[in-house]
Amino acid sequence: MTLEDRRDEEPDVYQPAEDSHLLAEAACDRLEGSEVVLEVGTGSGYVAKQIADETGARVVASDLNPHAVRQARTEGVEAVRADLVSPFRDGSFDAVAFNPPYLPTDPENEWDDWMERALSGGEDGRAVIDPFLEHVGRVLAPDGVVYLLVSSLTGVDEVVEEAGKHGFSAVAVADESFPFETLTVLELFR
Repeated sequence: MTLEDRRDEEPDVYQPAEDSHLLAEAACDRLEGSEVVLEVGTGSGYVAKQIADETGARVVASDLNPHAVRQARTEGVEAVRADLVSPFRDGSFDAVAFNPPYLPTDPENEWDDWMERALSGGEDGRAVIDPFLEHVGRVLAPDGVVYLLVSSLTGVDEVVEEAGKHGFSAVAVADESFPFETLTVLELFR
């Protein structure tokens, strides 16, 4: 399905795709179910709902997009409108999952709409990932972990290096290759 098809189908909210499924599966495989989990950038609410349904963990979801928050709530997800982790208390979450906007985008070709915000990672693909890495540690419990989906188009090594600057070690816990990219779920921990 092309970006054009996605815009026609649901123009304001990112719907589950291969990256969503990979992140949900990786998080569900590693969570025990007693955790309090935050999913940042929930979009349709798919990942949050999968984690809650499959593990029994309490999941809170956030998204900057009000249309996404509304759709996630219709799926039974506890969702709030938020920019990354800004409104949440220090040390509140045992795990944070994030499928960020990661596609490198030429500034000359941006649409400036909600779907663009869900997909565009800026020129290097890390315009949202880097600020997330800078601030996510604040909301993690002492033994908390982050499940971050990254594309080879974004540069997995560069993301791991940036995570290290913020005190995280990283291990790849899942990946899937496609003709145009490889998607990797990184588990970040201190």
